[in-house]
Amino acid sequence: MTIRFDRPVSHAARAARLIASFALVLCGVTLIGHRFAPLETPYFVLLLLISAGCAILAVLLALVGLAQLWQSAAIGGVSAVKALVYAALPLAIFGFGAERYWTRPHIYEISTDLNDPPEWLATPDARQLWLPSRHLVTQQEREAQFDAYPALISRRYEGAADRVLEAVRKVAHDYHITVVKAEGADVADPNGNVKPKRRTRPPTINPAQDDSTGGDVPAIVPVPTPRPFRDGVAELIRQNTDVILQGETRTRIFGLPCDILIRIREEAETTLVDIRVASRYGQDDLGVSADLADGYLKALDAELLGIAGS
Repeated sequence: MTIRFDRPVSHAARAARLIASFALVLCGVTLIGHRFAPLETPYFVLLLLISAGCAILAVLLALVGLAQLWQSAAIGGVSAVKALVYAALPLAIFGFGAERYWTRPHIYEISTDLNDPPEWLATPDARQLWLPSRHLVTQQEREAQFDAYPALISRRYEGAADRVLEAVRKVAHDYHITVVKAEGADVADPNGNVKPKRRTRPPTINPAQDDSTGGDVPAIVPVPTPRPFRDGVAELIRQNTDVILQGETRTRIFGLPCDILIRIREEAETTLVDIRVASRYGQDDLGVSADLADGYLKALDAELLGIAGS
């Protein structure tokens, strides 16, 4: 008489494989849709959280399936292992975000000038959808930024402002930063592409109408008078001579949109460069703004190597 042993089937392991497959596909489609398609960031974050939740559930079910395999030799060990492999990517992204959430200050923008941050030429605005509404950055958040990123400070270069402006634009182009608005730069294109001016024919002078070489002379010639002393006049003049570039970019991997403001200020024989970076969505950028600003400033230092001052 032949005795056949029927192995039980682990339904938990099979369910784990199906759920983990769904989590992996959802995560991949979400990443592609946000990086290369017009998927808005709030929906991107929501779908990634759903994917991570499914991956966590799949891992729990896979552990149950492995326990049943160990205890009663239940069929489903291969499905449990596949579930763990499929859930790796969503869980890795979730773990990366969680680690940054707990180790970075809860801010959504940074500035190298904490006392006088550059003012936006056009205030960034975006639909937050289900994300909490934005608030103005407080002084406590500025102090938290300094404690977390002490190296993010203004850069001073011993060079002319036009030379620094050229380097600023070059590094911005290398970092795929699109300058959308500029103030104080004598160029037709904010990105630095100077358009050639059209030549105009000089006006024809009619000798019959040119009765005198001096022309009409006003009866009263205005005499310049000293500027009246006012507090803040020097500060106003300095602000009017600033060159400010506002641009936008997206992070390389996840495609998170960020707004960037670069201020170039000439002081005596040096040029001061400040940068302000803000994430467009949410109240916590998980350190994205600081990483972008730090990378840009290091690239600018390398571009202007030799004229950087302390």
